[in-house]
Amino acid sequence: MKIIITSIFVQNQDKALEFYTKTLGFVKKHDVPSGAYRWITIVSPDEEGSIELLLEPNEHPAAKEYQEKLFADGIPVTMFGVADIDKEYERLVENGVKFTMKPTKMGEITIAVFDDTCGNLIQIIQQ
Repeated sequence: MKIIITSIFVQNQDKALEFYTKTLGFVKKHDVPSGAYRWITIVSPDEEGSIELLLEPNEHPAAKEYQEKLFADGIPVTMFGVADIDKEYERLVENGVKFTMKPTKMGEITIAVFDDTCGNLIQIIQQ
């Protein structure tokens, strides 16, 4: 058994797809109509056969509440690995990304947290 897809709730699928591909640099893998919404997944550009991230609409009241409470409490919904966190931080800031935590050393790792503009906080980590 292996993980093939994981998901995050987003407030707007179009906005999320644009942010995750154009700003963060992920690649769209699937964009298929699914009822009133779409099945949209993205992957890392250098690992297109890897785990997919589903940009799932937060239309269910429980999903919306879950997302809002995590955001309000400053809890990231997921974590992305980067090779050089300072370089990535500068690139994202130059592209208008708002950080709630600048790169911060914590033992053997360095983390930073940003707002994905779609209702989530995302943590990046350099190990």
